[in-house]
Amino acid sequence: MDWWWQTLIGVGVALLLAWIALLIALLAATPGKAQLTEALRLLPDLLRLLRRLAADRTLPRGVRIRLGLLIGYLAVPFDLIPDFIPVLGYADDAIIVVAVLRSTVRRAGLDAVRRHWPGSDDGFAALSRLTGLHR
Repeated sequence: MDWWWQTLIGVGVALLLAWIALLIALLAATPGKAQLTEALRLLPDLLRLLRRLAADRTLPRGVRIRLGLLIGYLAVPFDLIPDFIPVLGYADDAIIVVAVLRSTVRRAGLDAVRRHWPGSDDGFAALSRLTGLHR
């Protein structure tokens, strides 16, 4: 077998193993059904928040890049976990958004997220509960 076939097979196996590891991590981090329902109600405000945070020049460049990549990921029509997989198919986007928001708060501060929140105070409280931002 040629070396490039071996390389191609090796890369394919590595990608498959990485995908399986991600699937296991998402299974461990899956939120409850009530949390997913609450997150769906916040979705329009959350999308506006992400856009506003990504456009804020006062935030560190790494945070803005992360938010831009997240917006791009959410815009792409395919997911890391296909939607036909029960619960995880739809939860993977929510889990990734939560992880990026937590990282944004660690780097930019909760005040930046609060300043750009377009929704109500109750909506921000729900977002804080869902993402663990209130801690």
